[in-house]
Amino acid sequence: MIGIIGAMIEETEPILAKLEKVNTTRIGGNYYHEGIYASKKVTLAYSRIGKVNAAVTAAILIERFKAERILFSGVAGAINANLKIGDLIYATRLVQHDVDITAFGHPLGFIPETGDFFQTDPRLNEIAEIVAKERGVKLGKGVIATGDQFIADQAKKEWIAKNYNADAVEMEGAAVACVCASFGAPFFVLRSISDAADMDAGFNFDEFLKSSAKISADLALDMVAKL
Repeated sequence: MIGIIGAMIEETEPILAKLEKVNTTRIGGNYYHEGIYASKKVTLAYSRIGKVNAAVTAAILIERFKAERILFSGVAGAINANLKIGDLIYATRLVQHDVDITAFGHPLGFIPETGDFFQTDPRLNEIAEIVAKERGVKLGKGVIATGDQFIADQAKKEWIAKNYNADAVEMEGAAVACVCASFGAPFFVLRSISDAADMDAGFNFDEFLKSSAKISADLALDMVAKL
């Protein structure tokens, strides 16, 4: 079974609309939609926003729904100046930018016995590249930083870029990565850029959320068809 996570209704609706034979379960306040896409068993999870919600959802997908791999589809803010609204990027690595125990001599983002950066699955990344090429869609790749903050500040954006060499920022990916790494489940994080993570991020986000989420969802579903 393939697990797919979206943190917001706008991120899950384009996928849910294309699933067949859907059965919905609510667990811990989150919704899990079991269905079929391209003859593949899929469980689409609406996690709600934030690292804790995303981690709980990923764990339930693996433990209860027996997800063999997890795809995250959603939107992100651009850190890399070359990324524009609507561009697609997948994570090669993910890190939690709001973890700070430097007082104990550890680097930013580092958690003892857990580490800092999480590597995504090379095979899933390869499939994403193949799908993007077939669709004629430009697909970037790079470091995605995760934190329980909606970044709408130029100074914070520059701080994340400097300390993590990040290309994009969001609120769930590294938490999902941490859970998947703990369970040994391959994972993939795909984001479509919805804002520039600066002082105009709030305005941009509302305007481009739905269109950007659909771009990410379409590519994720094409990946499912190839798995």
